[in-house]
Amino acid sequence: MWDIRAERPEDAALVDALTAQSFGPGRYAKSAYRLREGVLPDPDLSFIAVEDGILRGSVRFWPVTVGSEPSLLLGPLAVQTDQRGRGIGISLMQRGLHEAEQKGYRSVILVGDLPYYGRVGFGPVKHGSIKFPGPVDPARILGFALVDGALDTLEGIVKRARIDEPVCADGAAVG
Repeated sequence: MWDIRAERPEDAALVDALTAQSFGPGRYAKSAYRLREGVLPDPDLSFIAVEDGILRGSVRFWPVTVGSEPSLLLGPLAVQTDQRGRGIGISLMQRGLHEAEQKGYRSVILVGDLPYYGRVGFGPVKHGSIKFPGPVDPARILGFALVDGALDTLEGIVKRARIDEPVCADGAAVG
């Protein structure tokens, strides 16, 4: 069985390698990745799954605003290809969502597949209420309310909540 723990600075290279393997170089062109450029993930909301000393999966949450409302952007969620289907990704998301709620966040959004993310409670947002700065299939914009009703009024363009320097496009610190 795997253990889920907070990501540490020394894990960054392994997490970056897993993300590259899982999503390939085309990930940088996606709207969700554009929102991560120049921003570090919330260090309290970055988790990895480790089994027998081997990194099996990772998840990070990034601060964003939707309109003027603070929110989180989940992703990337990456699991080793040969380990998928074991529940590692679900466990990572559940841990992150729990910790995000404890930190006082109200909502989490992502771009993904409803059949998968719906397993932890994500659902479609009101059509047209949330817009990403770039091409995104509106049917793939999903939300999770950490506070009852938080998604009901969440609307607007998704933007970076802040800029941190210097970081790479995948959120890893430069240097």
